Amino acid sequence: VQLQASGGGLVQAGGSLRLSCAFSGRTSSKYHLAWFRQGPGKEREFVAAIRWFDDNAYYRDSVEARFTISKDSAKNTVYLQMNSLKPEDTALYYCAARSTMSFRVTLTKEVNVYRYWGQGTLVTVSS
Repeated sequence: VQLQASGGGLVQAGGSLRLSCAFSGRTSSKYHLAWFRQGPGKEREFVAAIRWFDDNAYYRDSVEARFTISKDSAKNTVYLQMNSLKPEDTALYYCAARSTMSFRVTLTKEVNVYRYWGQGTLVTVSS
């Protein structure tokens, strides 16, 4: 599985960006796709995840009211719509994927269970 993230950039606080993650290779509807981020001097942290089977989504608390994760099955692409951006959202954003054995596996924020990673795309929010 290969993942390609794009869409990062420089935006003022309060603005919006949409990140895209195109994936290819051996995939199935049992996959989970997720976004993580790593800010300057910080550890990588979970942002959002989506279950391919039924669009079930899961967010970290600080972004739930502002970010939306979605997918386009025809394009094999996952999106992260980010609104009302704050300077603390500044980070390198990564998309990740994991395969599961069942359609009903619960989404998780644990970084170690995601096997496949794309390169990061940089989001910078100025104050």
